[in-house]
Amino acid sequence: MQLSKRQFLSFCSAGAAVFVLGCGRDATAKPRFAVTYSDAEWKKRLSPAAYRILRQEDTERPYSSALNSEKRKGVYVCAGCNTRLFSSATKFESGTGWPSFYTFLAGGVGTKTDYKIGLPRTEVHCAQCGGHLGHAFNDGPKPTGKRYCMNGAAMKFVPG
Repeated sequence: MQLSKRQFLSFCSAGAAVFVLGCGRDATAKPRFAVTYSDAEWKKRLSPAAYRILRQEDTERPYSSALNSEKRKGVYVCAGCNTRLFSSATKFESGTGWPSFYTFLAGGVGTKTDYKIGLPRTEVHCAQCGGHLGHAFNDGPKPTGKRYCMNGAAMKFVPG
């Protein structure tokens, strides 16, 4: 079957409309999280460093967090809402200057694609409040091969 030029252009236009109206809406939809506060409330609740990282997607300087050298058993929780994120059993020394983990606790984190530096990266955020935690990379140890490279100021450590 051969399409005329007019039929071909109509077909392409219809496909483009489906893409824009269907896919485009989901791509720009803002996710909703269980824990939400106004910007002013977040500023009151968080330290200046935690606010910059969790709410403005900033990055702390490497080797600036005390959590980077934390060796005790326990759990790392979100500094914004106390959601359990990572177990100390999955922490490893990555040599990057940020606390790194090879996996996360169930229900603790979500991810999205981040183009902030022009290239796609996997941004990691708290599943409950949406706070930016860091990025995930495919150069970690077994068993997952992942490196969840997190900002220490975005988390708190709970020994135990």
